[in-house]
Amino acid sequence: MRHMVSVLMENKFGVLARISTLFAARGFNIDSLSVSETEDPAISRMTIVVKSDGSILEQVTKQLNKLVDIIKVNDFTDCATIERGLALIKINVTKSCRDEIIGLIGMFRARIVDISQDSIVTEITGDEDKIDAFMKVVMPYGIKETNRTGIVALTRGNANKVK
Repeated sequence: MRHMVSVLMENKFGVLARISTLFAARGFNIDSLSVSETEDPAISRMTIVVKSDGSILEQVTKQLNKLVDIIKVNDFTDCATIERGLALIKINVTKSCRDEIIGLIGMFRARIVDISQDSIVTEITGDEDKIDAFMKVVMPYGIKETNRTGIVALTRGNANKVK
């Protein structure tokens, strides 16, 4: 099962390494990891997506809460959340297919961030399914390179609000 964990932590050197080591030591492969400062520069928020058995993840969550630099840990798995990822995708283009690719980019509400004779770099944001669907649609034209961010997420409204 897919689980999403949000961790508020002190923005200090080495905290990210301790958290990722804790997951790795328990045999978790982290599918997505995103970390950045919050509105308070002294605090960072980490969003971690893993596939696992819920009981093992519960143990990891309890161990995370014991770490000194951790402020709060929330499992977003059963919460109403807003999730977003970002992908930069460099697509092969020829003169004959350029307009078609630009049309697909528009249909997915992506943006063109660079264009050259033989490629277009597009930026797309959304949930994983949207990004995967876009990549599947442009795959026949040839994808030269991709780079994706990890998932970032917040709960909707006041549900399970992270403080």
